[in-house]
Amino acid sequence: MILVSSPTSSSRSEFDLIKRYFTGLGNNQFVKLGVGDDAAITSIPAGYELVTTVDTLVADVHFFADTAPELIGYKSLAVNLSDLAAMSATPVWFTLSLAVPEIDESWLQAFSRGLTDLALQYSVALVGGDTVRGPLTITIQACGIVEQGKALLRDGAKVGDGIYITGPLGDARLALELLKGDRTIDKTYLTACCDKLHKPVARIKEGLLLKEFANAAIDISDGLVADLSHVLQRSDVGARIFLDDLPVSDAMRKSVSESESQNRSLYGGDDYELCFTVPTDKQDAMLSKMKANDCVVYRIGTIAREKGLFGVHTDGDASLLEQRGYDHFS
Repeated sequence: MILVSSPTSSSRSEFDLIKRYFTGLGNNQFVKLGVGDDAAITSIPAGYELVTTVDTLVADVHFFADTAPELIGYKSLAVNLSDLAAMSATPVWFTLSLAVPEIDESWLQAFSRGLTDLALQYSVALVGGDTVRGPLTITIQACGIVEQGKALLRDGAKVGDGIYITGPLGDARLALELLKGDRTIDKTYLTACCDKLHKPVARIKEGLLLKEFANAAIDISDGLVADLSHVLQRSDVGARIFLDDLPVSDAMRKSVSESESQNRSLYGGDDYELCFTVPTDKQDAMLSKMKANDCVVYRIGTIAREKGLFGVHTDGDASLLEQRGYDHFS
């Protein structure tokens, strides 16, 4: 459960602060006992399987330490929900391990608010965790449920499948360049661009709709090329990406050249859009279902028999795409 590892005389008040801001955070019908005891008690309905994911975010590696704590809290949960979306799972609960250099009530309150806003949006509950002193680090384990045998995996892509994504890519990378001072941008697009970095949308609705159509799916965290390559390797296939069909946001279009935009779309990372494949005979039905539910998806390529990931222009010119993306240890 949520505890504070502190030997000081202030440990009681610190524990009270943690209890104040992290007890009762979010709610879900399958949580029988959440924060407050030695362990949580949860259940899942008959005929369902439990899907589990975990992500760790470290200050000045995954986010700037001076980022608004509300945004840090929001993104910490969002990136985990994105993993569940990629497997067509409904989020149910999560745990939180939080290391902070010192107890700062205003910081904890804002961090908790960011977590709470997203948790309530998706009816997911905090059921436990731990809080310790240390460099600012957030680890969240999130769980979801999916009907038995219905989870979307990386290994199901078939030759001829269309390749789709749920939104434009590269804006988070552009925002990072702005925050580092490597680039300037028209203020008209600044907020929208930074929101893509700090407040990625977990595509839960799209993921749930895809289970009856898609053969394979993955969320894009390390860049389109890097993450789609995981699908290709697991499925033992290749792919052709239609470079001229990659969707581009207004911020990207107005801020960089076409070649720079393409580079960020392919390799930028931190997008948290879904990339998925759909067989030809299901594509029209999938598009109709998405439109009926106010979801927008973009076709960007085709699964091919020839191994490798190729970029193709409308004039037919094709080239093997360089294999790179975000590397946590580079």
